[in-house]
Amino acid sequence: MNISAILTSTYIISILGLLVFIWSLRKGGGQSRPTGGRVIFEPGEVGQIEEPSADAAKRQLLQNISDAGGAHALGPVESRVRHDADMSTAKPVLLLLSTAVIWLVVGSVAGLISSVKLHEPDWLVRHAVLTFGRLRSVHLNAVAYGWTSLAALGIATWLLPRLLRTPLRGAHFTYAGALLWNIGLMLGLYSVAMGVTDGMEWLEIPWHIGGLFAIGGALMGVPLLLMLPRAQVDHLYVSVWYIGAALFWFPILYVVAKIPGLHVGVQQATMNWWFGHNVLGYFFTPMALAAVYYFVPKVIGRPVQSYDLSLLGFWTLAFFYGQVGAHHLIGGPIPVWLVTLSIVQSVMMVIPVIAFSVNQHLTMRGHFSALKYSHTLRFVLFGAMMYTVASVQGSMEALRAVNNVTHFTHFTVAHAHLGMYGFVAMVLFGAAYFAMPRVLDIEWPRPKLISLHFGLVLAGFAVYIIALSAGGWLQGLALLDPARPFIDSVTLTLPFLKGRSLGGLLMTAGHLVFAYHFGLMFVARLWPAFVQIPSDPPRLNAQAQS
Repeated sequence: MNISAILTSTYIISILGLLVFIWSLRKGGGQSRPTGGRVIFEPGEVGQIEEPSADAAKRQLLQNISDAGGAHALGPVESRVRHDADMSTAKPVLLLLSTAVIWLVVGSVAGLISSVKLHEPDWLVRHAVLTFGRLRSVHLNAVAYGWTSLAALGIATWLLPRLLRTPLRGAHFTYAGALLWNIGLMLGLYSVAMGVTDGMEWLEIPWHIGGLFAIGGALMGVPLLLMLPRAQVDHLYVSVWYIGAALFWFPILYVVAKIPGLHVGVQQATMNWWFGHNVLGYFFTPMALAAVYYFVPKVIGRPVQSYDLSLLGFWTLAFFYGQVGAHHLIGGPIPVWLVTLSIVQSVMMVIPVIAFSVNQHLTMRGHFSALKYSHTLRFVLFGAMMYTVASVQGSMEALRAVNNVTHFTHFTVAHAHLGMYGFVAMVLFGAAYFAMPRVLDIEWPRPKLISLHFGLVLAGFAVYIIALSAGGWLQGLALLDPARPFIDSVTLTLPFLKGRSLGGLLMTAGHLVFAYHFGLMFVARLWPAFVQIPSDPPRLNAQAQS
């Protein structure tokens, strides 16, 4: 059959399917309903803010913004359902977030050293384990499968009982999954540091070790299956859809990518980027979007503006993301039709991105001043904005005319960090700041450290992205100029690589502040006499409402 006909037919069918789906939402089909976003609130709770990371004074200011005049009194009383949900997840979530923070520090240090070695190649060269190739892989796997994955799984575990209004079931599956995941990561990082890898980006850890990720991830999805039949809600909020899909997709993606001997040659390269992009789009992105759809409405006390748009964003993400990775292989020895299909799907990703972005903007309309008083909202909303920027940039970068310049340059590295750090990591920071006071039942000991953390990572991220984007674009132009020697494309990047290291230093400093504050919270909970809490804990002095 003609390849063009296949691509055209696929495109038309996808568009028709979307039109039918949108029509069904307008007609009330599926699970769409005008008040669908209210399911995350208790009866009479709409208009009531929830922000555990803020002190009492800032919570009152947030409440004044939310109800525009104080129609709802800000009180300490906590819903019994939500209290029981939080208590049921406290220990497993604490395990997941604690180990995530440890891997964040490990990955940040490895990444900073790797960055410096790009412009100081003779630094730390006496030991093979400190070479760029090994340290960079340690950095990638520590932050991707350590910090980001475990933090996302921890936040998902904490959210599900709240979203389903039932205590966590099968916590032993979560413990077992977290244990296997951490064992796999420790062994995997040791293997990579020793130079034993599978040699594919995102898939460096050998299959017989990496398989523990698939098993551990599947085990951590079991509690959702146990809670769904006991859910006390009339419909599943969109965050449950995202979390459920991510928990289902990850083990499948990883197993298919790591089956030994199945993928060889060109097929292996194609599979590598199929996994590399899909683990972002089908695991990290749904987890982060689930958090955004929960925390933004909860902080401002207002349901998401359009529940229909949230469902549209979910299904179009599922429809279009599956084959976007092949645009990284433009010009490679793979079928042209596969690259074209990838480009088409990459461009079609603007649909879920626009649906999400418009929905969040309309939800926040009239409430943007809340950013002054909410630490959670600052991180989460910045991450949501970076999702829009990274996704639109990714769609443009997939076009052959743009890809011709950016391919094999530092621009691609900047784009990857725009999504994984600017979007996913920032959302997870904000989610952790919201969840941990509920997990440990005390407020953050030093609220000013949260602002310091945000300022450091924001400044570092800005320097990092601007330096690598500008340097990468100039590098691409130099590579395309036949009149310039190759070494020009290397030397011109040196100032920008130093900017990358400066940005990485600021971000690492922010991560150390976060880790210190996280540890200080432990001390405050276990030995309160050693750490003074700024005000009364959010729930200790309040009786849960029955």
